[in-house]
Amino acid sequence: MTSHQPASFPSFVAAGEALTDMIRLQGDQWVSKVGGSTWNVARVMAKLGQSSAFAGAISQDCFGHDLYAASEAAGLDLRFLQQLNFAPLLAMVHSTNPPRYFFVGENAADLHFAAAKLPEGWKNAVQWVHFGGISLAREPLAANLLTLARELKSLGVKISYDPNFRILMTEQYDAMLLEMTKLADVIKVSDEDLVGLFRHDDLERSISTLRNWNPAAMILYTRGAQGASLYRNQELVSEPALRINVADTVGAGDASMGGLIFSLLNHPERTSQQHLHFAIASGAAACLHAGATPPTLHAVNTLYAR
Repeated sequence: MTSHQPASFPSFVAAGEALTDMIRLQGDQWVSKVGGSTWNVARVMAKLGQSSAFAGAISQDCFGHDLYAASEAAGLDLRFLQQLNFAPLLAMVHSTNPPRYFFVGENAADLHFAAAKLPEGWKNAVQWVHFGGISLAREPLAANLLTLARELKSLGVKISYDPNFRILMTEQYDAMLLEMTKLADVIKVSDEDLVGLFRHDDLERSISTLRNWNPAAMILYTRGAQGASLYRNQELVSEPALRINVADTVGAGDASMGGLIFSLLNHPERTSQQHLHFAIASGAAACLHAGATPPTLHAVNTLYAR
């Protein structure tokens, strides 16, 4: 065990995919950016001060090395990160406005993640595990993560789920959406997620469907510049977006998800309105900097105090 890896286990783990976004700038110029929805949430939690890990597999090439270095720099517990001799998972973003992309990752490293090889005893120490992203739409990884989520749920671990809709999530994903919704204590969806997942524009009907599948789940429903809402049992609270100078919105959804989990873990005394306000402040703080930049707790608290 190296010096930067703690002996104790993290209280928060995000399990899923870490990938490389290959973004086309112009002509034949491309730039690579480390990313992945679940990996980003792990980084957000670490930046806010929560002991955090990303449980997933990355490649051993230049892309995997960049992800490993970024994970180390974020302060994640590296015992949960598996670096394997398989191809990298790439998101080829050939247009950013409007967003157009496809994934390259047949038999990629992420698919070979082995939960059984995680540090012994971690399940008894972890308080919260987050799932979502395209990892739940890529077999055999998806089935393995679902098995892990079921086991953790049976142990009393809190489960959060952000489907984070992408083009891989066709009708074949419907069963996974149902299963993970039923398992989750907290679910995050955006208006774009709902349209993609349910394949119609009746957003209220989609939210009602999720709530019927799991009436006990808390649902964070984000609507970008229109603000967000939080469903908690029979309670519904809403709040407008904070007015800030936006650098860009990359990573805002992951930051709001991390912010809500952090608030629930560390401030159980807060009201639903206060939890929602902290989640919105976290998402807003992420928008103050370009790229998927996890916000500091100071930055979030400054916006939260408004």
